[in-house]
Amino acid sequence: MEGKRGNYIALAATLTALGALLLCSQAALESARAGLTLCAQMIVPSLLPFFILSSLLQQLGLPGILGRWLSPVTQRLFGIGGAGASALLLGVTGGYPLGADAVARLRRSGALTREQAERALAFCNNSGPAFLVGAAGVGVFHSAGYGLLLYGVHVLSAVLVGMLFAPHSGGFPPEERAQIAAVSLSQALPEAVRSAVRAVLTVSGFVVTFSVVTGVLDASGLLPALVGTSAARLGLELHFTRALCTGVLELGTGIGAMQGLTPTPGNLALAAFLIGWGGVSVHCQTAAVIAGTDIKSGRAPAARSDLRAVYVGSGEPGTFFLIVAAKKRRVRSPTEHILRKYKLISLYKCQNIQLKSCPLLPLAHGIL
Repeated sequence: MEGKRGNYIALAATLTALGALLLCSQAALESARAGLTLCAQMIVPSLLPFFILSSLLQQLGLPGILGRWLSPVTQRLFGIGGAGASALLLGVTGGYPLGADAVARLRRSGALTREQAERALAFCNNSGPAFLVGAAGVGVFHSAGYGLLLYGVHVLSAVLVGMLFAPHSGGFPPEERAQIAAVSLSQALPEAVRSAVRAVLTVSGFVVTFSVVTGVLDASGLLPALVGTSAARLGLELHFTRALCTGVLELGTGIGAMQGLTPTPGNLALAAFLIGWGGVSVHCQTAAVIAGTDIKSGRAPAARSDLRAVYVGSGEPGTFFLIVAAKKRRVRSPTEHILRKYKLISLYKCQNIQLKSCPLLPLAHGIL
């Protein structure tokens, strides 16, 4: 019964989307063209080489080497095998969803247990420096320094999330000692190119899809109505609220919508939150690259976005309750525990939120 109801809901949503495309065909066409342009100019050039490199490193045996060298460190810090260090390295340099792809490869090879892979997914899947410095720093705030600040916060929060999710009580889960057999370069390169092209096409497909969704919602008047209502209810600026609403769906669109905002602590926190959340588009990309494994994602995005927004936070009321409301959780996130412990935030009095300023901000403002 539940399955049929779900099918009916999916069918109704599909028919509604078809009707929206027919009614807003011009907006859909322009949005699709913009999405394809973004893929051609940024997604493919930035992700394809890293996907090829990730596959090559996996097939040539790098995870096995790192596993032998770094296992004591990664077990103590993150509760995962040393092979997970390669996923973290690729995740903080290549961008979404390269870290998830690396974790999925390690799980398929047996280098990580299912429980380890799920926790690794929480901190290995990150945005890359090219996007943060180029699009967010220079493109939005007109300074590479702010991009580097966001990237530093991004990486630091990923490491902290990994440490917070580590099983510090009850011992570490057993590491699967799979034999990761290295192959020759002549064998690895063709397979690396084929898998990288498939992955990049999947990512590009989701980018175009959510670009069209955002464009149709905008043309139909639903997005402006949502932005206006949310801004009025929450007491936020329209520009800020529009960036938030679009960024929840698609990261690139949301960051692009921040054009014109000044680099105040609140706006930097918004950028950090959106980058940590990644957008529904990134979630779909992640689900696509881990398909075929037994990995389940769920708890990672909220905790990452919580931490990243808090790190660049200020005492501006009305900004940070969205961190808590972004995703309903059956259990408290590690960030929520920290905020409660140090009394930095009152989760039930959103109108009186006060956060201590990030110690990096005065330094950043002094440098910039």
